[in-house]
Amino acid sequence: MARNGDAHVFAAFLCLLSLAATVKLASGHDYGMALRKSILYFEAQRSGMLPADQKVTWRASSGLFDGKANGVDLVGGYYDAGDNVKFGLPMAFTVTMMSWSILEYVEQMAAAGELQNAMDAVKWGTDYFIKAHPEPDVLYGEVGDGDTDHSCWQRPEDMTTSRQAFRVDPQNPGSDLAGETAAAMAAASMIFRTTYPGYANLLLEHSKQLFEFADKYRGKYDASIPVARNYYGSFSGYGDELLWAAAWLFEATEERSYLEYLASNGDALGGTGWSINQFGWDVKYPGVQVLAAKFLLQERAGEHADALQRYTQNAEFFVCSCVGKGAVNVPRTPGGVMYHQRWNNLQFVTSASFLLTVYADYTTVAGRGAVRCPAGAVQPYEILTFVKSQVNYILGDNPRGTSYMVGYGLSYPRQVHHRGASIVSVKRDPSFVSCQEGYSSWYGSQASNPNVLEGAIVGGPDEYDDFADERNNYEQTEAATYNSAPLLGVLARLAGACGGLEEDSQSLPEVREVSPSPANHTLRRAYHRQRHASSEHLEIAQNVTRTWATRRRTYYRYSVTVTNRSRKTVRGLHLGISELSGRLWGLEKARYGYVPQKWLQAALRPGRSVRFGYMQPGPPANVWVTGYKLF
Repeated sequence: MARNGDAHVFAAFLCLLSLAATVKLASGHDYGMALRKSILYFEAQRSGMLPADQKVTWRASSGLFDGKANGVDLVGGYYDAGDNVKFGLPMAFTVTMMSWSILEYVEQMAAAGELQNAMDAVKWGTDYFIKAHPEPDVLYGEVGDGDTDHSCWQRPEDMTTSRQAFRVDPQNPGSDLAGETAAAMAAASMIFRTTYPGYANLLLEHSKQLFEFADKYRGKYDASIPVARNYYGSFSGYGDELLWAAAWLFEATEERSYLEYLASNGDALGGTGWSINQFGWDVKYPGVQVLAAKFLLQERAGEHADALQRYTQNAEFFVCSCVGKGAVNVPRTPGGVMYHQRWNNLQFVTSASFLLTVYADYTTVAGRGAVRCPAGAVQPYEILTFVKSQVNYILGDNPRGTSYMVGYGLSYPRQVHHRGASIVSVKRDPSFVSCQEGYSSWYGSQASNPNVLEGAIVGGPDEYDDFADERNNYEQTEAATYNSAPLLGVLARLAGACGGLEEDSQSLPEVREVSPSPANHTLRRAYHRQRHASSEHLEIAQNVTRTWATRRRTYYRYSVTVTNRSRKTVRGLHLGISELSGRLWGLEKARYGYVPQKWLQAALRPGRSVRFGYMQPGPPANVWVTGYKLF
């Protein structure tokens, strides 16, 4: 929403705009029911002493001694997925996204009768964060560890695994963890500003302290809490979380110092340099860029308009890439859902759907109109129509006819990879289930889970829309809190809570899938296209250095030069490459694209270049800059 006090005005204006545009976002799906189930899922993930009004009745209290060995009360919070560990980074991202969903679509959630339940879900997380932050420069970021936890298959009520707590502090910093937790508490403070102002002030106090701690003592949290590295490693670093926290603190307080931080640190921390089409618990750059675009569209940028415009360009790169009109587009399965990776791909679909939804609404309210993309303009209603297609895919409109939201529809995953759901409820059978008994009696069972994990979004299908509903197929059947959190706002928006608005679907033009342009057969045209996807500070040039023919095919050896045309030093350079079919040398694969070999990764000074090569038959690969930082 625009600001705390403008929630009702914004929602009413949005409804009027929807009426004027006669855009139908409803379909055969019951988005209100899906919203209710999504919020209910978070009750199944609760750790701690469960309240009397707990609606997921197959769960019981657990983790009641968390933190005791460390001399701190860490009871509460959420288990992240199908295990019994409390990981701070994804938990904080989950709370941030739940809060953002409520802030943007508070009227729609209220109309669906789910606002209080959503707020309770947020507070379950923030109550825990308050406990986890007992001192200004101390934050507990994990309870339990994945290695011992994964050796057991137990209900959380029966846990016998380690409940050791791990923290960050000035000697062992964790800027990404502290920054994300600051963002979560700042965003949540806005939810409680009217109904619970004292609590809102407490959250803001913690948020400000955590941001100062994160910025002053810089470092990656997985270096200080190495047991988290194999499960939630900080691949993107901490620059995105620092900017993310500053953006949310500006949104919550209107204090210009946070906007100044966002504007002045955009180059050094990567906010203006990273153009990426993936948003999630690790990489927050697209979220920061969309928030910065919001500030600009709402005319709140002031003297920082130029800096926020650079953020906005990257936000529009994300939008264009997702809807299929960018210079570089997110691949889609034959059934039409965005595809990034086999392991829990739907987390990126739900998070992207949220960013696309709010960006379409921001541009509509601001009267800006279409987003200009390399492959043509895209109107806000087209963005929303695309979002609806992604949500409908998740809810069952896919080649398999499977709903990937557990408990929604007739066909949904029955063997979700989840300890609590897969073992008979402690309420029905209080007999203790040991580590190995859980594996031998329950994990390997071919039967459906005895407890339905309603509302959970599982990892989802592979790149061919194939899905195996098997408990040991954790890549596809495990659900996670951060899969569902971004979807809350999207479902509320789609539920059409504008007085039962039924808009005319016939007014919508058909949105066709736009595939990336075929590789150009002339190096000059390919180079032109790649430069469009690159930064103004970095220039990409490709040249053919050798040509030979064999077995009726012509092969080319390409040399690629990336030159720093800015007056500052480039660090953290990441490149994206598509349409590559041959051998590549001079680069190393990273989580978010390719990086130069280690000896070249330190810095790229003004005027300097980095080179790499590849060979393949036919036209050149598509090469673009994914991200970088300027110092």
